[in-house]
Amino acid sequence: MNTLSKALQLTHVSEDPKIPDDVWEQFVRDSERAIRDSAPKEPSARAREVTERLRRQEARGELPEGWRTGPAWQQKKSRRGLWSVLAVVVAAGAAVVAVKPSLVPGDPFGARTPAEAVSSPLPQETTAPTAAPSAEPSQIPTLDDPFAGSPAKRWADGAAGIAVPKAKPVGGRSAAKVEQALELTKKLLVESNLDPATLRGERPRAALDVLDPLQKDVRGLLETGLRKPDEKHDPLWMFSRFDPEEVRPVGDVVKTRGRMTFKAGDHASVAVHADYTFVYPVVQTNGSTEVTRTIIRRILDVEISDPAKYQVTPGKLTVVKWDQDISNSACEVYDGYLHPSFSSSEPTGPDPTGPTSDPYDRSEPLDADRDKSCGTVSRV
Repeated sequence: MNTLSKALQLTHVSEDPKIPDDVWEQFVRDSERAIRDSAPKEPSARAREVTERLRRQEARGELPEGWRTGPAWQQKKSRRGLWSVLAVVVAAGAAVVAVKPSLVPGDPFGARTPAEAVSSPLPQETTAPTAAPSAEPSQIPTLDDPFAGSPAKRWADGAAGIAVPKAKPVGGRSAAKVEQALELTKKLLVESNLDPATLRGERPRAALDVLDPLQKDVRGLLETGLRKPDEKHDPLWMFSRFDPEEVRPVGDVVKTRGRMTFKAGDHASVAVHADYTFVYPVVQTNGSTEVTRTIIRRILDVEISDPAKYQVTPGKLTVVKWDQDISNSACEVYDGYLHPSFSSSEPTGPDPTGPTSDPYDRSEPLDADRDKSCGTVSRV
């Protein structure tokens, strides 16, 4: 048995037994056949005679123009023989991949296409971004592809985009208490911004149940806003709600991106900071197929204090601060619903007079000094 065949057999013994035996046996047979075909052969007497005659003709300068000499021809054949063996190896490898592609790690056929790279999911956000997402190819969202042309196409779906960090003790509060605060914060975000019943304008009971009933100013404001909304009692400060008679969601996916952090609070508490952006694709209920998107960025600071030291309800969240930036919704309309603008419809509310902003830019803080006047968006 030749050396390569032995090496192949040794490799077969040490390789992962997941490779099917029949594929491997075919690989060995093909390799041996290629080696036999490409192995150097002793030239015949006739070949030696021709070679000697050509050598003498070359010495006299009698070879036809373009004729290849013996050494150069041998060199080229040697390279072709090497590529033949490699081709057999590659072919056998391709056969194994065809049978079981999972045997090859990563992308076995090279880099992904540009379209696949653009649509590949982004990793979870762990730190504040330093710039807005780059511009996407100009595409019109459709019922089949409602996130076309949006950076959110690569964001996580719904609650999967709200990653809870690993809990650890802070400020004298145990890891279990920290985990409770984190999970309650996620529940509040999900029930307020992703729950289908909340989105179609129903009462967000599960979200309200997370909030401490002893914090009467917050609970009272939200309860009034849900019952009788106005400029000073707006449920959109906490909840994402659409008028079901005006628009409906496209599909069942809301794209989500952001991060959650925690630290020791000022009131013997676990303080949680959440910063998330939600992207809602919607269509009008009048039969139009035009798809648009409303984008909402929410920043929420909550805490769970020690009930032994403060008058709080155990297992409930106290809201310290909230802020939001709502893009592509009618300004100065205080009926408790979001009202997206469609290019095919007349706009509602006053014309925007504020600055133009990028709703996908998560690098800028939502501070109190920013211009909160009704502005325009650079993209949806």
